Amino acid sequence: MNQHEAHASPWWERFHFQLNHVLVDDTDLSYFGAIYELKYAHPCFYQSTPYPPRYVIAFRGTLITNFTGYQDMKLNMRCVFAKLYESLRFRKAFEAVWNTVITVGPANVWIAGHSLGASIAMLVGKNMAKSRYHLETYLFNPPFISVLPIEQMIKNETLKDGVRIAGSFMTAGIATAMNIHRDDTEEDLFTLLSEWTPYVYVNPSDPICSEFIGYFQHREKMDEMGVGKYERIATQYSFGSLVSGAIGRDMEPLHIVPTAYLTVNISSSEDLRRAHGIVQWWQPHYEWQAKLYKFKSL
Repeated sequence: MNQHEAHASPWWERFHFQLNHVLVDDTDLSYFGAIYELKYAHPCFYQSTPYPPRYVIAFRGTLITNFTGYQDMKLNMRCVFAKLYESLRFRKAFEAVWNTVITVGPANVWIAGHSLGASIAMLVGKNMAKSRYHLETYLFNPPFISVLPIEQMIKNETLKDGVRIAGSFMTAGIATAMNIHRDDTEEDLFTLLSEWTPYVYVNPSDPICSEFIGYFQHREKMDEMGVGKYERIATQYSFGSLVSGAIGRDMEPLHIVPTAYLTVNISSSEDLRRAHGIVQWWQPHYEWQAKLYKFKSL
């Protein structure tokens, strides 16, 4: 940890935080997260909202090293098949967040993650929201699992819209025909999640997360077309969740969030490493566009 602290300490100390403790993966014994505790906040910080949190719990992304690569890639595959909730790393992350929230209250805890860590933070945030704890959440380059990565594959905007519209009607139709959408409890659960608003940061040149852009923009377009009621059904499902429903298994798509404050880095990125990297989000010269997308239940 010494080398890591030597590089990272300046930024957390600059914001008056100290490292409380690290989270260790029991499988490969790697550090996958850290809990930072606020040492001191100037009184002027409390003159506006949001107030600074007492704790920030952050989760790292994938590290391709001899020490961490194998376990991280296994967890990435769990994300693809919506099985991340079964992993020991997620359970340990959720336990750390839950215990901190119970101790100091949800308003005093923020969570954050990048890439794989964003998937963990998103799943933790979802589960906390189901218990009506709406945590301030920051997700950097979170993976969006899609059978057809439309944002990357189709550049013609008209064709892209057509594919998405057809997909929405087909998804809504299949969900209705299979009676997946008949359970009022599930519908209320999605509406309950819509009260939680994570901050999602994506780059259009990053195929891992760029689909979030089209996902939210398309929902807005369907409302403008007057067919939002079909999209409100379709937006709750992925291809994988429909297949699971067909064989009698429940599968909640990891990447689907009803409401989000989406920030898009519209600056050009030289390569995937830069487009998916965490560094872009603390360099002030980048151009960003931000917009709130809220799920409408009615």
